[in-house]
Amino acid sequence: MPRPRLILAAKWLLSLYCVVSIAGGITLAELSLRLHKLPLGDTAPYRATFLARHGTPVQDVSIQAADGAILKAWWLQPSSPNGRSVIILHGVTANRIGSTGFAEMFLTQGYSVLVPDSREHGESGGNLATYGILERYDTKQWIDWMRQRAPACTYLLGESMGAAVGLQTEAVSPRLCAVAVEDPFARFREIEYERLARWTHSSPLLWKTIGRPLLETATLYPRIRYGLYLPNADPEFAVQQSTIPTLLITGTADINIPMHHAVELEQACASHCALWIVPGAQHGDASAVAHAEFEHRILTWFATHNAP
Repeated sequence: MPRPRLILAAKWLLSLYCVVSIAGGITLAELSLRLHKLPLGDTAPYRATFLARHGTPVQDVSIQAADGAILKAWWLQPSSPNGRSVIILHGVTANRIGSTGFAEMFLTQGYSVLVPDSREHGESGGNLATYGILERYDTKQWIDWMRQRAPACTYLLGESMGAAVGLQTEAVSPRLCAVAVEDPFARFREIEYERLARWTHSSPLLWKTIGRPLLETATLYPRIRYGLYLPNADPEFAVQQSTIPTLLITGTADINIPMHHAVELEQACASHCALWIVPGAQHGDASAVAHAEFEHRILTWFATHNAP
């Protein structure tokens, strides 16, 4: 091929690469921020179960976030409360229904329980999911609400995205007595590389090199349009600013948020963190793989840390 044609072909390829990177980055950002809302569906069976098993009526409660978003939750109080409370944070694209199984183990011990829908999830408002940037302050607001109703220790249990949000909450809500989280990511940028590699059956190295312009666009776009810098969703940095006792849980078979994230988090906060690795557990699977030990470890962790 003559040299002028090679140059022209190179220019066309470079132009196509830029267009794909910009369009792909904007699309990726919008898909990440505007999630499909999973409806709660028929809640009557859950309400009946709590009432029958624990004598606990489900109270529908709400607060208004700093940006005006209406956040909704269930507030569950046992028949014989011990004054302590726990907030349970669900994973991405889930809702409060996914937290109800965990709620039961706390109700039997006398804890009051709050199971909220994260912003842009379930019945809660908010136009964007921000992976902890705004949610950490939502959670702090819920914690302040809970302490007015259960004045003893307040605890937090989070799973997946809820785990990452919970860790980031530590930096802004020091009134928590202890935290337990399952399968959190350590840094937003790192999990971004790994998720794209898994979705495209490629390597994270591809997205750190050839695919990097697309990811930079996906980072720059929400910063310009919404004022959100997504790498600020940084659980590792948050736990370094905190002294709240934190139990990190992860499974050896987790390919969604690989085990190394929890290991790196434990190394970042070794003075006040503990790590439990569950052999064979996949993402969010620790309670199924080791149910009795899961409950024992969390309840013991909370019981032995009874002061903020």
